[in-house]
Amino acid sequence: MLDYSRLIIDPIDFYKLADTLPSEDQALLAELREYLQAEVTPVISDYWNRAAFPHDLLPGLAKLRIMGVNYKGYGFRERTNLLNGFIALELARVDPSMAIFAGVQGGLSAGSIYVCGSEEQKQRWLPGMAALEKIGSFCLTEPEVGSGAAGGLLTTCRREGDEWVLNGAKRWIGNGTWADLHVVWARDEDDNQVKGFVVEKGKPGFSATKIEDKMALRVVQNADIVLKDVRVPHENKLEHANSFADTAKVLMMTRAHVAWLATGCGLGAYEHALAYAKKREQFGRPIGGFQLVQDLLFRMVSGVTSSMTLCHRLSQLQDEGIMTDSQASLAKAHTTVSARVTVGYARELLGGNGIVLSEQVGRFVADAEAIYSYEGTREMNSLIVGKALTGQSAFV
Repeated sequence: MLDYSRLIIDPIDFYKLADTLPSEDQALLAELREYLQAEVTPVISDYWNRAAFPHDLLPGLAKLRIMGVNYKGYGFRERTNLLNGFIALELARVDPSMAIFAGVQGGLSAGSIYVCGSEEQKQRWLPGMAALEKIGSFCLTEPEVGSGAAGGLLTTCRREGDEWVLNGAKRWIGNGTWADLHVVWARDEDDNQVKGFVVEKGKPGFSATKIEDKMALRVVQNADIVLKDVRVPHENKLEHANSFADTAKVLMMTRAHVAWLATGCGLGAYEHALAYAKKREQFGRPIGGFQLVQDLLFRMVSGVTSSMTLCHRLSQLQDEGIMTDSQASLAKAHTTVSARVTVGYARELLGGNGIVLSEQVGRFVADAEAIYSYEGTREMNSLIVGKALTGQSAFV
């Protein structure tokens, strides 16, 4: 017999993609959504306005155990990349900065240790990171080196006995002002290869300064970092981080997370626009009943749904172990472009109220601009896809 309850349209998950998750994963998402709506949504605009991070919310997130759910062992949940993607979506639909915090903590930083660390290093650091007892950062981008990190990293390292000496500068480092563990990538003066290190908080010569006056992702505490003769014990060099190819393994693993994050940004703006269309009245009735408003809502939900579907399949490929770099790049580029368009439609629907912080949409509009360039620009990702299509590299 037909189950008519399943015919009800969910305006947020239009194609019921979350229904493909096991029931225990759906229950975790519901618990996370309830926590975010109750604890984060009411206060996050104030934090965004003050460019402050909600440290007081971390104990609640820690109880949910949502960091690195796709990893095995070390206190992680040992679930799927697909669940990890939906978690990023849920965080970003409330505030993209919260999803970026999770992406740095459970993805880039913990992921570097998970992929490149020795067993001893994993046992030493990952349980605390999974429990949010130790906060991590990922130090790759530099003031003069962004997309060219593969061939032009300027931060250097050299070995002196049982220590490594690091010198250089990093920029746009999420969690950089308050992290306990900094994963720093530097070029070895001896063999010119990129190596990875865990620099623990309080090391002499290490300084982090908050980047002020950002117009986007204001909750993320990005830092300018300077390393001046920072001495790191050899035991803190990630054992399997010996070339940029190892760095690239981490970046590829986390690129799907960024695609989910961008989709969540668009979803958050659309969700607030939809609620506004139902409550805002003009000419004696809600504006949601007008044709041009419904057309905007159609454009938004179609953009969000297409991006969500793309991310869903990408995470399935990742879980099957057959996701390629070009597939991840296609999703990252597509979803960030789509998010930019979607948040614009949401702002348009709200008219002048779209730039008022109390109506929420404005911060998604601003955040989408940063996510568009975050962790791989559209142009760089398009060339990765182009190489896969043609067999010819257009990189210079």
